Amino acid sequence: MMATEVSPQRTFWPATGRRRHGLIAALVVAAVAWGGVVYAANQSVQGAKKEEGGFDGDAPTAILIEASSGSVLWEKNADEMRAPSSMMKLMTAEVVFHAIKQGDIKLTDEYHVSENAWRKGGAPSGTSTMFAAIHSKIAVDDLLHGAIIPSGNDACIVLAEGIAGDERAFADSMTKRARELGMTQSTFGNSNGLPDPANKMTVRDLAKLARYVILTYPEFYKLFGEKEFTWNKIRQQNRNPLLNSLEGADGLKTGYTKEGGYGMVGSAVQNGIRLIVVVNGLEDPDDRATEAKKMLEWGFRSFEARTLFAAEQPVGYAKVFGGDSRSVKLSSPEPIKVMVPKNGSEKLIARVVYNGPVKAPIEPGQPVGVVRVWRGTNLAVEAPVYAAEAVGRGSTMRRAIDGASELVIGMFRAGAEKL
Repeated sequence: MMATEVSPQRTFWPATGRRRHGLIAALVVAAVAWGGVVYAANQSVQGAKKEEGGFDGDAPTAILIEASSGSVLWEKNADEMRAPSSMMKLMTAEVVFHAIKQGDIKLTDEYHVSENAWRKGGAPSGTSTMFAAIHSKIAVDDLLHGAIIPSGNDACIVLAEGIAGDERAFADSMTKRARELGMTQSTFGNSNGLPDPANKMTVRDLAKLARYVILTYPEFYKLFGEKEFTWNKIRQQNRNPLLNSLEGADGLKTGYTKEGGYGMVGSAVQNGIRLIVVVNGLEDPDDRATEAKKMLEWGFRSFEARTLFAAEQPVGYAKVFGGDSRSVKLSSPEPIKVMVPKNGSEKLIARVVYNGPVKAPIEPGQPVGVVRVWRGTNLAVEAPVYAAEAVGRGSTMRRAIDGASELVIGMFRAGAEKL
């Protein structure tokens, strides 16, 4: 992709690639308030140093993101594969939420509690359980409560067997669904996070999954904030310690296995901003709670949302093929915001990326591409951009000239690719 940095003008360059399908990028340098970002040589830790107002975390793997944009505020070994323990119940829940949304199952559907589910995840297992009675039938709604609030392993197995026939088949569907959601490394061997060599996730994937659940299923996300659940006359408290210790906390999930250590996915909202934290690999349950809370408090204290482009403000221009105008103005109907530190200053780089040139005619509001905003090598936000104006079909001469121009560019690219 060929590009150039300009300020304040926006310059567009044709990208390498096949004719009519190449990417074209616009780079905009925006100076906004930002605390200096320092990258380690292996980029295992990303964020400002503690003495510069940054975060100093003890968790072996951790990440902090802003939910609306997905912007990474701090990370440490975020792509290291580890056992996610019960945190992977988020994936189990998402598969069920998705099936409900697709109409494949209903909250009122009832599933049988098999002896396998009862022994492996129920009262005899000695693990976290909703205390489902053997050979009883339980509605999907109650099973979701049991899987999320007391972290019931039996609830997850019952859901898996009811939906897929057996737990292994359900685990395979979890891995497939993870790929559909862009989680490229996650794999699953069961439905609940009990020890299995196939259960592997990164904290980055867990944060991505938590963000997707929060934004896609607001009606189901409320389950993660419920503080207690009673089943079989046994009342259990939500295992998430943040719900009672941090203002605005409303999710998500804790986890522990000997292999993975203590971990947590947490989220909270303060002053209209939602942050998501994931930590894993700690040696003590109190440490994970302290670490997650400390990281969220630091994020809320140190960052704020800034508007990079106002709603309907021109973001850039895209090249047009065969139109009565050579370019089309691009904008977003919503403000494009990015999280920045409250102190300091540094440049952000924004690139408009699209397949082009865009063929005329073009209607106002037509999707054209995306604007991506980087802090260094870290993608801070990505938002769609649309045509802000109409572009009609050009004259026969105009279309002929554009066609000849694209032919020459295509021949040049083909020759360059052979070098």
